[in-house]
Amino acid sequence: MGADDENIRASDRTAPLATLPGHRNVATPWWQELWRRHAHITTPLRQRGLECDIEFGLSAYIVRVSLPDESYLIISPPQEPSSDRPLGYPEGWIATREHPDDQALFEVVYDSAPSADPDAPQRPEARHGGSVEPLVEAIDYRLTQLGLLPNPATSTGDQSALPARPILHAPEAPDVPDSAGRASVYGDALRALTDRLNEAESHAEAAAFLHRILEPCDGLLAQLGEFFEAAGEKAKEAEEDDGFDLSYDLADAAAEIRNLGEVLHVAEDRMRALPPLLSAPRLTSAPVRPPSLPPRALPAAQPRHTR
Repeated sequence: MGADDENIRASDRTAPLATLPGHRNVATPWWQELWRRHAHITTPLRQRGLECDIEFGLSAYIVRVSLPDESYLIISPPQEPSSDRPLGYPEGWIATREHPDDQALFEVVYDSAPSADPDAPQRPEARHGGSVEPLVEAIDYRLTQLGLLPNPATSTGDQSALPARPILHAPEAPDVPDSAGRASVYGDALRALTDRLNEAESHAEAAAFLHRILEPCDGLLAQLGEFFEAAGEKAKEAEEDDGFDLSYDLADAAAEIRNLGEVLHVAEDRMRALPPLLSAPRLTSAPVRPPSLPPRALPAAQPRHTR
C-alpha cells in the first residue's frame, strides 16, 4: 500500500518488516495518513519484528505494539492534557508495557513527557523530549532484557529515511597531516554532506542528514565531543602548567559541543514535521548573462583638422 511503501526503502532493511495490521481500516485513506505520520516510530519497530497498529487513546492517537508473550506496548504522547503539537511529533513520549489478562503487569518503559507538576522530579529521559531515537533505544534495551525482541537490531533509530549510501566516511588520510593539507578530507566529507542537504527534495530527507550530525551516540557532534575530551587528556600528559591549561580549554570545548547536541536534540524531528517542500527550479552553475541593453547613440564624429 502507498503509505507503507513511501516510508520504507528495501535497501535499508536489515530484516523483513513485521506485517501490517489485519483490520479493514488499513485500506482507508484516513488510517493510511495516521500510519504515515507515525512511520518514524513504527518502521524501526517493525524492522525488529514487532507488529504495530495505530489506535485512539484517551485524547490522542497512540501506537500499539504487540509482543511475543501476548503483552503489548502503548506508545503515546501526553494524554492529559492532550498535546497541541503536530500529530506524531509531541513534546514527549510515554511507553508502557501492559497485559490484557494480568493487571499487575504494568511498567513504564520510557517517559520523556514534560511533568505537569514543577516540583515533581523529572525522569532522566525527559531531556530528550519528542526525539524518537532514545525512545526506540529504551524499547530495544528493555525488550532485549525480557527476551521479547524478535529481530535484535544492530543500530537504533528510524533508518527508513536515511540515504542508502554512507555520507560521512572520509577517504583514507595519513595519520599526520602533511604540508599539502591532506587532513582536509574530513572537511571535504562534511562539505559533501552539506551539498546533499542542499539538494534534499523533502524535509524527511533533510532530517536524515541532521541525524548523521545529531545522533546522540555515533553522530558527528557526539564524536567531536569525544575527540576534544581525548585531546584534553593527551595535553595533561605533559604534566606542565601549559598542558593543564590547554586540557581545561579542550574540556570546555567538549562540554560546549555536547551542550549544543542537547539544545538541538529535537531538530531532526522538527525538520521531519515541516510541510512538504515547494517545487522550485534547480539552480545551475552556468553563468547568468545580463539582458542586452539597447545600443546607445554615439556622438557625431568631429572633423579632423589638418595643419
